[in-house]
Amino acid sequence: MPGFFRIVDGPIRFDQAMEAVAGPDRGAIATFHGTVREHHAGRRVLRLEYHAYTAMAEEILRQIGQEVRDRFGTEHLAILHRTGTLAIGETSVLIAVAAPHRAEALAACAYAIERLKAIAPIWKKEHYADGSAWIEGCASGD
Repeated sequence: MPGFFRIVDGPIRFDQAMEAVAGPDRGAIATFHGTVREHHAGRRVLRLEYHAYTAMAEEILRQIGQEVRDRFGTEHLAILHRTGTLAIGETSVLIAVAAPHRAEALAACAYAIERLKAIAPIWKKEHYADGSAWIEGCASGD
């Protein structure tokens, strides 16, 4: 399965994802760039921790790549997800999808992030001034 699927323990490089999906037959590249925000459910977030079952998570990312190929007709997909401790503003996930036209690229990108949140063995722990909590769920806008 073509594509670029990685769980990384250091900063995510936007250029790496772009290079993985760009090509002369693709007129659109859609991206989702998830960053650590400073609040959740009314609490101030100080930092996040991401943990993953790396081998299985990368296999799931490849599975999502296959689903994108089957549904949207493009195999030009990069999914990178960060693990470790992340500060506010750091990139936690980057998805890039290239396709001949914007409609397919945008739809495939949205599909990929929703599937990642729903099925990838990646866990998030938020740290606050008064404690911490594991965050579960895959709802859009959560």
